[in-house]
Amino acid sequence: MGPPSDERIFRREVDTNGDNPAVEVATAVADIEGTDPTKLATMYECVDGMLDELFSTPPADEAQMEVTFSYASYRITVEQDGFAEFVKLETA
Repeated sequence: MGPPSDERIFRREVDTNGDNPAVEVATAVADIEGTDPTKLATMYECVDGMLDELFSTPPADEAQMEVTFSYASYRITVEQDGFAEFVKLETA
């Protein structure tokens, strides 16, 4: 399997000072998919507060910390600076 094509890669920014970054990520997925966020599964089981931790007590900038996980047919990487990449997974 080669690298993902540009048609399957989406970039967004998550507010690092926001109250609930997981909701922001789910809202971004809903926006990309053109659906209502309430129709998506909860993110709690996917990231279990890891995004909150990434932004509330971030490591030093040199760490370049990121959290990568799968959610709603996307492989999502959220960096400690708030940039997020959503790669649509191929379905069989």
